[in-house]
Amino acid sequence: MRARNLAWSALLATSLAVPTSLVASASAQTPLAAPGAAAGCDPTQTSPVYRGKVPSPKQVLGFDLGERQASAAESDRYLEAVAGRSERVVSGTLAKTAQGRPLKYAIVGRPELLTRAGLAKVRLDAGLLRDPRTPAKLAERIAARGVPILWVSGNVHGNEPSGTDAALRVLRDLGDRSDCAAANVLANALVVVLPTQNPDGRTADTRQNAYGFDMNRDWFARTQPETDGKLAMLNQYPPALYIDAHEMGGTSFFFPPNADPIYHETPEQAIGWINDVYGAPMAAEFRRQGIDFFNRATYDLFYQGYGDTVPTSAFHAAGMTYEKGGDSPYPERVKEQYLTQWVSLSAAARNRQKILTEWHRMSVDAYEQGKAGRLEPNRIYNPPNQIDRPVPDRRIRQYFLRDDDRAKRAEVRTIVRRLQRMGVKVERLARPLAVPDYKAYGRPEGRTTLPAGTYYISMAQAQKHWIQAMLNEDSYTPFPYFYDVTAWSMPLLQNVSGGSSGAELRPRAVRVPPVPAPRPGHSGRTPKIGILQLSTTSSSARQSAGWLRHRLDRDWKMPFTLLTPADVAAGKLKGVQVLLTPNGPAASAYTALGDAGRTALQAWAKGGGRYVGWQGGAELAARLGLTTATLSAPTSDIPGTMFRMEVDGRSPLAKGVGATAWNFTSYDPVMKADSGVVASYPRADSPGWFVSGFEKGGSELGGTAAVVDQPVGEGRSVLFAAEPNFRAFSDGTAKLLRNAILGPDPRNAPALSARSLADAAKRAAALPSYESPIRVSVKAADAGKAASVLRSVGAKWTESRSGDVVHYVVDNPSGLPTDHHPWAASLPGRIKAADITPVAVTLP
Repeated sequence: MRARNLAWSALLATSLAVPTSLVASASAQTPLAAPGAAAGCDPTQTSPVYRGKVPSPKQVLGFDLGERQASAAESDRYLEAVAGRSERVVSGTLAKTAQGRPLKYAIVGRPELLTRAGLAKVRLDAGLLRDPRTPAKLAERIAARGVPILWVSGNVHGNEPSGTDAALRVLRDLGDRSDCAAANVLANALVVVLPTQNPDGRTADTRQNAYGFDMNRDWFARTQPETDGKLAMLNQYPPALYIDAHEMGGTSFFFPPNADPIYHETPEQAIGWINDVYGAPMAAEFRRQGIDFFNRATYDLFYQGYGDTVPTSAFHAAGMTYEKGGDSPYPERVKEQYLTQWVSLSAAARNRQKILTEWHRMSVDAYEQGKAGRLEPNRIYNPPNQIDRPVPDRRIRQYFLRDDDRAKRAEVRTIVRRLQRMGVKVERLARPLAVPDYKAYGRPEGRTTLPAGTYYISMAQAQKHWIQAMLNEDSYTPFPYFYDVTAWSMPLLQNVSGGSSGAELRPRAVRVPPVPAPRPGHSGRTPKIGILQLSTTSSSARQSAGWLRHRLDRDWKMPFTLLTPADVAAGKLKGVQVLLTPNGPAASAYTALGDAGRTALQAWAKGGGRYVGWQGGAELAARLGLTTATLSAPTSDIPGTMFRMEVDGRSPLAKGVGATAWNFTSYDPVMKADSGVVASYPRADSPGWFVSGFEKGGSELGGTAAVVDQPVGEGRSVLFAAEPNFRAFSDGTAKLLRNAILGPDPRNAPALSARSLADAAKRAAALPSYESPIRVSVKAADAGKAASVLRSVGAKWTESRSGDVVHYVVDNPSGLPTDHHPWAASLPGRIKAADITPVAVTLP
């Protein structure tokens, strides 16, 4: 029967896209098996039986799925074709990309579930199971008859396409098959299919989206419309399973169990699902078919910005990362992606009641932990690994965000809004509150009285794990291996005042109504801005420039001109007042500028231009003689960590920032300067020193500069040692950047000596040149074994020593991420097999 289009706006919240198709009356459809039927049906050895209602991919697209990669437009076309012909499928658009492409989704289930009332009931049941206040008997009844919501998503990295085609195959099978394997999934689940999470990247064949964002790192901040729309819909249809299909280098397949480290606030029941409900049957099926796979290596469950960690911590789902080797033929890649998706959906269907029962139990457990102020401890999941750092034995029953600094009000509201949009209850103190054990971020515990108006977030909520993940002072990394960053605390990233308490308090507080989205833009005149992108092929350059373009376009509404070194050499700096030079390979950019470009850039700066650069952009400034600040390669291990820095309030860059800020740094150059220091790190033995995240040897930053602002003739250079706009969510240091663009020149700045300029240029030229390197640090006693491991994979590296630690910076000339590198994924296992206990292993 032909599907009918209905208006759903009355059913769905405004944050959820309105579906474009809906099925006819369930009474007119072929009945499916009742919940629990076909329990003995083998999901992979049952021959598919198609009803013929849904057209095949070849009929719609002219080719079979897996024969070649479907484009983003072809994916959308086939999804709508299935939705238009199957009474089991509805479709919609959850967001539009920066380039205007739709993010299409389909919801698949029994016809009676896809009516207005049916979908509303599924969502109501999910809400009741996620609510710890739901009576046990009611939760039992829902678990006995309800269905879990299962998500299948692919292609968050645009150049990893096979998950999309596999998800479309799953959609067709659920929409049209009548055999017991398909009927069992339909009888026991509601499935949301999101074939591509990154249509712009898929179209351009790039890992990132149009703004250069790796959207598998954007989940908690939701800076990109693709991620924001997806999270809005996830809150409408909260998952018990979230499949995130990727590709990697090689030909093998990865699926969980995951490697250490695993974030301490990850629910144990969810880890049990990941390992046993899904990982075990997939391993059995892959062994049965003789397909090569691996697990417990490379992919961690730690950073709270992934497509597996956020569904697990925030929704108590089984967040599953699947990676298929991209060197395999495309039909094989699609076939194996489909296999993992189908086996997972079938496993969820078999365990429907167990999943719903434990899903509710996780919310109850989280509430009880939060009420008691008990944090989950660090654990090791892959012995003989050992815990590097335990979670402190300190109770936390509530967090506070102060709102008595008008200059920080926007940043505080950003945090509150992000919490609210993930189902966290936020209140404000109606009266001042005496707190006997208040621990401000990065400060010792003490007695204080918080003023009325302070935001209050109780940990006694179903979202306790997510609250701790977002408002933590430290992530307490349990194991010194890092696939991504180790610090992401929202209050630190926003540079706002707040803290925690473990006392049993009874505050007078009122619930905060939903905070609206901030208004983009800025006040006052905008100078003519240029962005000098140091390379079009470097991954670090594309990302840093993309994050900056997004900030200027979307948040600050500041027009700009994008420039290359060749443009500078051709005289296109004319009219530019502020030149922003983000990260990238400085050495190759210096060469690409040529004599003409270098002369033009120096003349522009000395003639009154304002040069603002960071990381590679700071190195280029030093090479060009635009600063006396010296840069040297770090000898510490800082894989993505926040350090408190002290800010000179007399600088125009300090407006609205405050006396301190939190700087995000990751193996960035160590910067020293005798003049123009705007922000610097306290000495490591001083009370002001504090680090959130992992560091070994980070004391080398003590007393060094983080930001400098110096005159260059009639112009000015402002340099950041680290990225001030990391992933466009480090708003605290981004304010320094905005002030560097809009603020006045520093007063009474001393002139720079030619000798100091020459020394800075010489030191910058000596910096190592590398792109997204692999880093391995070991004790000196293990240096021989570590070098042998690196030789065994054909690595080339630079070696340095700092005290008793030997550092290997391993060349990665193509800047490949770990999952596409030919041997990086195997490196942790090789180090372990060589009986090396590493100081740190950091993969790109």
